Amino acid sequence: MADTPLHGTVTAFDEHVGLGTVVADDGTAYLFHCVEIADGSRTIPVGTGVSFERLAKLGRYEASAVTPV
Repeated sequence: MADTPLHGTVTAFDEHVGLGTVVADDGTAYLFHCVEIADGSRTIPVGTGVSFERLAKLGRYEASAVTPV
C-alpha cells in the first residue's frame, strides 16, 4: 500500500529505457519506471517538480503515481 504523497524533483530520466530518479524534498532518491508517470506520457523532463507516492517494491521503495506539479 502506498504512503501519502511526497514532493521532489526529477533528477534523471533515460527515455530509451524508461527509467528515472526522483529526489524527494528530504534528499531521498527513488527510482521509477515510465509507466509510473500518472498522465501516461511515458517521459518527463529532468528538473520537473513532482508529487509522488512511495511504494514498496521488490524489497525497496520506488516512486509511483509521479505527477508534475
